[in-house]
Amino acid sequence: MSRRHKAEKREINPDPKFSDLVVSKFMNSIMFQGKKSVAENIVYGAFDRIQTKGKTDPLPVFHSALENVMPAVEVRSRRVGGATYQVPVEVRTERRQALAIRWIITAARARNENTMEERLSAELMDAANNRGTAVKKREDTHKMAEANRAFSHYRW
Repeated sequence: MSRRHKAEKREINPDPKFSDLVVSKFMNSIMFQGKKSVAENIVYGAFDRIQTKGKTDPLPVFHSALENVMPAVEVRSRRVGGATYQVPVEVRTERRQALAIRWIITAARARNENTMEERLSAELMDAANNRGTAVKKREDTHKMAEANRAFSHYRW
């Protein structure tokens, strides 16, 4: 890992339908082997399902789902005098978003519905209603940080 300078952030274009950067990042995370059109179809199909099922605009549902999954604190391993402690630290904004996107996609892939569109729409609806696997992951992360609060003085 180079110590000279930080890697520069790549410029991401907003998605064509909603012109939203977060939706574009979400699409890029779903994408396998550079097949962006397939990822696009999955995300837009899931949004269409949300619109028909929930009879609401899918974009606010998506953003509230992300907001409900974003963790505020997490634990980081820290070696102090031969012992490893799980030290709770606050999560940066970019990392919060990245973790939320990753957890939603992982939870959607683990579901039992037939198509990825169905899985993703169901997981987004669950996350927007504060339930589901992705929200449980956030709760577990917060519980772990709360349990290790005694080691917070090791923060660096």
